Amino acid sequence: MTVETAEDTQHPETGLLIIGASQAGVQLAISLRGTGFAEHITLLGEEDHRPYQRPALSKEFLQDTVDKENLIFRSQEYWDEHDIELVKGARITSITKGPDGSGTALAADGTEYPFRRLALAVGARARHLEIEGSDLDGVVYLRSADDALALKARMGDFEDVVVVGGGFIGLEAACSLHGLGKRTTVLEYGPRLVGRAVGEDTSEYFLQAHRARGIDIHLDTRMTRFVDAGDGTVSGVELADGTVVKAQLVLVGIGVVPNTELAEQMGLDVDNGIVVDRHALASDGTTVAVGDVANMPNPLPGAPEGERIRLESVNNAIEHAKIAAYSLTGRREEYAGIPWFWSNQADLKLQIAGLTMGYDSTVVRRDETKGKFTVLYYREGQIIAADCVNAPLDFMAVRNALGKNQNIPAEAAADVATPLKSITEERAVDRKVPA
Repeated sequence: MTVETAEDTQHPETGLLIIGASQAGVQLAISLRGTGFAEHITLLGEEDHRPYQRPALSKEFLQDTVDKENLIFRSQEYWDEHDIELVKGARITSITKGPDGSGTALAADGTEYPFRRLALAVGARARHLEIEGSDLDGVVYLRSADDALALKARMGDFEDVVVVGGGFIGLEAACSLHGLGKRTTVLEYGPRLVGRAVGEDTSEYFLQAHRARGIDIHLDTRMTRFVDAGDGTVSGVELADGTVVKAQLVLVGIGVVPNTELAEQMGLDVDNGIVVDRHALASDGTTVAVGDVANMPNPLPGAPEGERIRLESVNNAIEHAKIAAYSLTGRREEYAGIPWFWSNQADLKLQIAGLTMGYDSTVVRRDETKGKFTVLYYREGQIIAADCVNAPLDFMAVRNALGKNQNIPAEAAADVATPLKSITEERAVDRKVPA
């Protein structure tokens, strides 16, 4: 019989501990090595998978156009060569930390991970819908690789699917399932699609486009329960008016919740995410928090002083991790840049540049013959953002203009035949991009 001692559960290496093998966690480790950071790095992932890309889960992976190996960020050889210890299946339950930033993280299996500095890249989890029948077999979520694998394994078991939530994940999954031949219904609680991310014109564009392709979409929808088929499996969704929408599978995509539990246990400031400064430093001044979990000052140049946001995007995870890497090496760089996002929904590629908060007017550019659609957002006459559908040149023009502190005059932009890059000009109000 083997007797386990305390030493058996001690992890010998110190250095930097990154909790969360997310896009931000991976980028942080890579960026640190790029800066010449020489200390040992331990990258802990809660899932039993090597770090992987999440955006494709609702699209290419679900559609079988890419396999799971193509989602993996880096080979094991990369981690070994760069002295980055990758640990899978490590769920951290508590952290003790001293004022100098060093401490120990305790995993659920009893393993201790000592560290000199700590980074939290713990991301977010799917928001669960708690109504009658929410625990029925066939009510699923799509946030992780395991979720996607389980959903793919069910493909032969259902013909009717209800997607709860008309945001990006919901619409991407709905398009994928519809493309695979499933009868697909989308139930959205709000008055329009993707209501938190785009304006009314873009919402209406997607509503009409998806209805035209055969997806049944209901807005302002109230659900009362998931219907039990009598054997513990879901058979439909009952609406407030008594209508039952038939479904052998219900995919819930109603947003995410930032994983702040460890930060709260540590006594860090938390408010819809872990509160960080422009250097990605948490309230204790030593821990960094990056990516989806971080509540940060708005990085958009010219944003109102004190405005804070939490961004869920690949671009933010990468760029924010680079700033955190500087902080961990003693270099103080402020996070400032142009947020951008994308969403692929069947044959529609949406690209968003900037943030629409505070816009007071819009310009719509629509080219039916070429299948292009763009909405430009303005505040006090200055371009602040754009939604571009199948219009990559418009997207690049707006992104470049925002990055160079330029404006795109609304009157000239209204002519869809005019390339946006040809009408950029210096801003009427000088709002310099921080170095």
